[in-house]
Parts: sequence; structure tokens; C-alpha cells
Amino acid sequence: MDTRAITNTVMQYMAAWNEPGDTARRALLAQCWSEDGVYVDPTASLNARDALAAHIAAVLASRPGARLEFMSGIDIHHNMVRFLWRLVRADGSTGDTSIDFGEIGPDGRLVKIVGFFGPAPPLP
Repeated sequence: MDTRAITNTVMQYMAAWNEPGDTARRALLAQCWSEDGVYVDPTASLNARDALAAHIAAVLASRPGARLEFMSGIDIHHNMVRFLWRLVRADGSTGDTSIDFGEIGPDGRLVKIVGFFGPAPPLP
């Protein structure tokens, strides 16, 4: 797969998380997210683009003025991606750096994202 196209897909995905308008958010997701894509993080397990769009809307509503920003480049191998990000609140304070792992489908859109919040746990 073309790494530039995959990078663009992930950039569109992140833009969807920062888009306050429902119509524009859904248009971004239509470009980058498979219709039946799977999204999993510590607080949610979702199937389908519409469910992800609704989840993003709820997250944005619960954190007015907040946005996500990349904390790393986008690492790509085969059809897999990983990248670091963090929440920036409206007052400029930031959350922990988190990580997402994703899978790109044959049509170039994301078919799965698995997210982890905050740093990895320490060794026992």
C-alpha cells in the first residue's frame, strides 16, 4: 500500500475527531473509515461508521473546545499503523500521551482502531 495514502487516511481520521460539525465529521469519516469498521478503546467498543460518528460527537460535547493532536509521526508497515496522540483541553492543559493501532482495509480506509490511553503500565 502507498504510505502517503495511508498517512492521509490517518490524518483524515484525526481531523474527524477534531471536527465540531456533524456533517463535516461524517464526510471525513466516509473518506477514511470503513462502513463496518471497528473502534475499541478503554471506554468504548463500537462497530460501524455511524456508531463512531456518534461516539466522537459525544466526546466532543463532553469536552467543549478540546482537540486531539499528534504526538508522533504515523508508523506504517504492511496495512498496519500506529501513532501517539494527546488531548488538549480548551484551557491549553494536556492529557497523557496515548497510542492507537490501526488496520487499513483493501480500499485504503481504516477497518479497525484499537486505542490505549496514557502510558504503558510499569513492569510488575
